Amino acid sequence: MGPFDPRKPFTRAQARRGGLPLGTLLGGNFHKLGWDQYVSRQVPVTTRIRAQSALTLCPPGSHVSHHTAAELWGAVAPTQSCTHVTLPSVNGRLVRAGIKSHYGGPRTTTTFKGLPISTPEQAFLDLASVGAELVDLVIVADGLIKQERTTTAQLTAAAVSWQGRGRSLAVRAAGLARAGVDSVQETRVRLLVVLAGLPEPKVNVIMRAQDGEWRRRYDMAYLEWKTLLEYDGRQHAEDPKQWRSDIYRREELDRMGWRLIVVTADGIFREPGRTLERILIALLDAGATKLSKRFRPEWERHFPTR
Repeated sequence: MGPFDPRKPFTRAQARRGGLPLGTLLGGNFHKLGWDQYVSRQVPVTTRIRAQSALTLCPPGSHVSHHTAAELWGAVAPTQSCTHVTLPSVNGRLVRAGIKSHYGGPRTTTTFKGLPISTPEQAFLDLASVGAELVDLVIVADGLIKQERTTTAQLTAAAVSWQGRGRSLAVRAAGLARAGVDSVQETRVRLLVVLAGLPEPKVNVIMRAQDGEWRRRYDMAYLEWKTLLEYDGRQHAEDPKQWRSDIYRREELDRMGWRLIVVTADGIFREPGRTLERILIALLDAGATKLSKRFRPEWERHFPTR
């Protein structure tokens, strides 16, 4: 079809030069990605495709950054409808629907899947610089670590040496990031606990039955007090076999002297205070001492009751 590949973002001018009639272009066989940008409908419109499209509109030396870079590295970034790019200078800044352009001085970049992009550490710092919330920033950090794109030590070093906006936030978020976290909600549960002033649980704990019959990973645990914290996103038991298995494992934990606290989505988004009370009571019942029965108020800013 001429000198352009319809599986990659292209313009009307490129389509015309390639012999693609305008009627065909607008006839339903192509996605419109944005301002004068199209791609074959056979191609899923992914974050990468949108990033590739945005870069074709940018001056040379631009790169994918901020939320979009974090997503491409495999983390869960704060929800955004725009593709984020950083330009080499303030000149030529884009004003296009669906694209957010930045300029803020030198940035550390690399190439990933054929795209110029902020390094994982730089994407983390960029999000801090534009005012990402603390919980969202730790979620990004945990995700980058899970994907083995960076480490807690690398994020901390980058944050400490950062001279841009958001340095204090980045340092704190890096200090709260942990390896071994498997989901966004696990991060939220852990931060709810920590920001309220309760002891921080260990993440990614493996438990075995006394007879060795089963082996299971739990999100978090207080090993000293034999208390487990588990996030469960299921709203109801849809698999009877799995439901029975959960019951048997719960009974086995009871025999081993472990207490399991299950936190659901409501326990994070609707009743976070009640979740904290449940955890505090469980720790006190298990013999924990020197725990304040008054939570630090910071948790309320990040986990408002709905």
